[in-house]
Amino acid sequence: MSMMKEFKEFAMRGNVVDMAIGIVIGGAFGKIVSSFVKDVLMPPIGVLLGGVDFSNLAITIREAVGDTPAVLLKYGIFINTVIDFIIIAFAIFMVVKGMNKMKKKEEPAPPAEPTTKNCPYCLTEIPIKATRCPHCTSQLQ
Repeated sequence: MSMMKEFKEFAMRGNVVDMAIGIVIGGAFGKIVSSFVKDVLMPPIGVLLGGVDFSNLAITIREAVGDTPAVLLKYGIFINTVIDFIIIAFAIFMVVKGMNKMKKKEEPAPPAEPTTKNCPYCLTEIPIKATRCPHCTSQLQ
């Protein structure tokens, strides 16, 4: 089998296509959530905290010298990213929870037919198709 044909079979399997679609949609969803956090959610939180712009929060580790830029620890951007993650994780949790709720619940299997019965005379367990008890030799109906 040629490598191209083998690759085509691999790429056209349902799972690979579904995964690719999920990755593309997930990437777009991530951009939407990032924009929501950065442009909609964080500005009001910053105002409530006294006009703080989280994207500008940083600790200067080393000042800029000449053409060398300053070395910054940008913890404000990290806070935005953590909030992005929490929102995305919660949204995925809600989608999975909704899908699990819609999934058809499996009905329990019916109980198996009995394979033994008790002899009415000696109460010994015997095969259900037995016509004579092997223990007391009574004739069964």
